[in-house]
Amino acid sequence: MIAGNPWLDAFLRLLVVATGIPLAVIVLNYLERKVIGRVQNRLGPMRVGPYGTLQAIADTIKLLTKEDVRPATADRWVFELAPYVVVVPTVVALVALPVTDDLWVRNLGLALFFILAVSTLSIVGFLMAGWGSDNKYAILGAMRSAAQLISYEIPLVMAAVAVAMVAHTDVGRGSLNLVEIVEGQGRVPYIAWQPLAFFIFTVAAVAELYRQPFDIPVAESEVVGGPLVEYSGIRWAMFMMAEYVNLVLLSILASLVFLGGWNWPLGNEVGPALQVPLVLLKTFLFILFFFWVRAALPRLRIDQLMAYSWQVLLPLAFYQIVVNGLALVYGWPDPILGLLSGGGMVVAVYLTYRAVRRPVRRPLAAAQRMGV
Repeated sequence: MIAGNPWLDAFLRLLVVATGIPLAVIVLNYLERKVIGRVQNRLGPMRVGPYGTLQAIADTIKLLTKEDVRPATADRWVFELAPYVVVVPTVVALVALPVTDDLWVRNLGLALFFILAVSTLSIVGFLMAGWGSDNKYAILGAMRSAAQLISYEIPLVMAAVAVAMVAHTDVGRGSLNLVEIVEGQGRVPYIAWQPLAFFIFTVAAVAELYRQPFDIPVAESEVVGGPLVEYSGIRWAMFMMAEYVNLVLLSILASLVFLGGWNWPLGNEVGPALQVPLVLLKTFLFILFFFWVRAALPRLRIDQLMAYSWQVLLPLAFYQIVVNGLALVYGWPDPILGLLSGGGMVVAVYLTYRAVRRPVRRPLAAAQRMGV
């Protein structure tokens, strides 16, 4: 407990989450622009404040004071409620996310299920944004957003469930409690025994965040900004805030499920003073990875994006589920799981290379006109 009174303790924990979210968004916005600038041989923000450190704050003030425009033919209630439907589920999911073995807003026995279930509700918000805008580009972007989120949400959930199936607990295997999943890893994180599940989770997380190479739903060259094309000011900022909050959520979740959270590499004897820095360090590494992917990889075609999920990630996720199920039935040790999952990882890398390098299919007549 932070405070002696349980109600005061819960209030203080919620206050930490409520104040930490906007601060984290401002810091991550500046950090991302600096990291991408570094990768692309640029300086990034440099004008406002020393080395541009106040640029994100200036942008926040601009968005808060900018005129909030709504199209004349838009559905008012749907248009104005869409940002809240996107933001609120992502923030609510943080309530069940532990940072240490004793630091959370609410410790849920089904925390992993709760987080994955609640965070998927943002799909409805993007559909509302596209439909309420009464704009053909917004509707097209909303449909693409829903298709991409649904397609990649399935392998992401299956990868997390695969780890939950084989998580070590005091009474055996299998748990959806994130504290028990972390405590069961000890000195060997689950990434060693479930590398295929980690690969699927990471790739699907990039797609869930609409980041390159999976940013087609909001790409200006594709659909003029997608479902957000008619939004401005504070409402547009709410969509961006949801993206960064979701980035932090998935990064912390990956560090807990696959990298041992506050235990690895020091084991279960880690004191409270080191637990928070360990989780924050692993989360920061995931966030930097997402920044690097956005800056380094080109955008996929829409056919590549959809086919990769249904033809590559989903069958491999089923494979991992089946292997873990057999391990539970026959009592296979963790090294066997790691070997079988590692073999699936090799197949995943090969299929990924094939999927990206696949040539564009063109009609015969069009190919002949082009002299191919």
